[in-house]
Amino acid sequence: MDTQKITMGGNPVTIIGTQLKIGDKAPDFTVTDNNLNPVSLNQYKGKVIIISTFPSVDTPVCALQNIRFNKEAANLGDDVIILSISEDLPFAQKRFCAVEGINNAHVFSDYKDLDFGMKYGFVIKELRLLARGVIIIDKNGIIRYIEKVSEITHEPDYEKALKVVKELL
Repeated sequence: MDTQKITMGGNPVTIIGTQLKIGDKAPDFTVTDNNLNPVSLNQYKGKVIIISTFPSVDTPVCALQNIRFNKEAANLGDDVIILSISEDLPFAQKRFCAVEGINNAHVFSDYKDLDFGMKYGFVIKELRLLARGVIIIDKNGIIRYIEKVSEITHEPDYEKALKVVKELL
């Protein structure tokens, strides 16, 4: 198992799981939707996939990240899908999506097995939460962009990620 250090509020935390690279084949994973149903990455084959990861819907920066990607999803067309993933329970995610009007991005939970988090190297060991980041997968299932935000309290680089997405369309 690989490890990496980032910070949260200036304090170091350890990120565990497989550290993937641009050009790697995106591993399939299973997460849980807001109705407690399993969802796998393979269900979105043939699409450009933006995976937005965050620690919790109940923090201001995570809320901003989800609201921003939900807004962007409305403008990206049918060839792009946004999967927002955290360790929040599906019930909390469902509440958050209803309150914030999140209906373009798909919000999923990795709470059961950390399947996504471990396969993509986004698990914060000390907290059992996901680090903040963005992964972009092309229509052929190849990873084209990875950002693991080095300070969890900061937002990801939306413009850089969206530029990659637009180049893939």
